[in-house]
Amino acid sequence: MYKYQLSLSSQDPHHEDDGNIAVQESLPELKRPSMYSVVMMNDDYTPMEFVVEVLQQFFSKTPEQATEIMLAVHMKGSAVCGVYTKDIAETKAEIVNQYSKDCQHPLMCEIAPADD
Repeated sequence: MYKYQLSLSSQDPHHEDDGNIAVQESLPELKRPSMYSVVMMNDDYTPMEFVVEVLQQFFSKTPEQATEIMLAVHMKGSAVCGVYTKDIAETKAEIVNQYSKDCQHPLMCEIAPADD
């Protein structure tokens, strides 16, 4: 939705009024979209190598980053894999969950509002 401002006279005191009305368009205020964390949950069955593979394949993590996240999931019970807009976070979580299921592993990801 656009807002318009009408200007009936010029700001210049030396300008003669010609009877025309100037319309000035003001753009709507934009705000950043809400961000969501993709959180990987620990389980006692998924091999660590598979978790590292998933982090590299779906979250573009380096082997070192993937290993660090995998160890955090293992030790703390869960860890953030990445922070995205809601649609992207939902899609990534669904892809990981389906891929894990297809590979017969119980690995799961969820999304949660990111801390600002």
